[in-house]
Amino acid sequence: MLFLVMLVVALVASSIGFKKYVWFISIGYGLAIAAIGVALLVVGREQLDAGLACLCILFIVYGLRLGGYLAFRELRSTSYNSKMKTEIKSGDDMSVVAKCAIWISAALLYACQTSPVTFRFANESGSDAVLVVGIVISILGLVVETVADIQKNAAKKVNPNRFVDTGLFSIVRCPNYFGEMLFWTGVFVGGVTILAGPLQWIAALLGYLGIIYVMFGGARRLEIRQNRSYGSDPVYQRYVQTTPIMIPFIPIYSVEKYTWLVA
Repeated sequence: MLFLVMLVVALVASSIGFKKYVWFISIGYGLAIAAIGVALLVVGREQLDAGLACLCILFIVYGLRLGGYLAFRELRSTSYNSKMKTEIKSGDDMSVVAKCAIWISAALLYACQTSPVTFRFANESGSDAVLVVGIVISILGLVVETVADIQKNAAKKVNPNRFVDTGLFSIVRCPNYFGEMLFWTGVFVGGVTILAGPLQWIAALLGYLGIIYVMFGGARRLEIRQNRSYGSDPVYQRYVQTTPIMIPFIPIYSVEKYTWLVA
């Protein structure tokens, strides 16, 4: 029952995508995660302990940071918008049925991503050592994401026409996506001791594997776009051949050929 409540919260928060369909999976994503954090704090206030409160607050901080960053980029960055016009369809000709399908499936993913925390409340399970480990992993992921975004913005201000290969980008080509995966790995790990029954495990696994798939799909899109922009640059070629694309120190340098990564 609590999972369905969080699904409704995600649907309401992400409905901003009806104004611009891509917002279902960008600004609406951040708003949905933050809203679920707030809803869990309110609904589960009688069960709150330090660990559960920390996770709910992490959802809020994560969602507002991501949603705020994406909204600023979408509404204020003319260079980003001019570039994305050729990359992303406006969706003006998309049917209401198609928009609703994206809306519902995205909100379901968000509810599943956060479900390990939802199920802690539903199962009346307090904090344990595994939850603390998960919180540490999630905080690390949030820090990596934030630092990567700051470093990328600073580098693009200096040279907007060059790829970024400094700071965290010298270790991994998509540190923001890596940070995202770390964050949700922490959420999933923090719930493994309390998941009860196949339905809870299915929901948690669908959420975790779903966001990992989305991140690798995003990395593939970025790689294709960067190859078009910088492919003739020998410095860029040396960079992509020696710097892992998604996970530091794991020698996976390209995902472009994996056409099933269509997220």
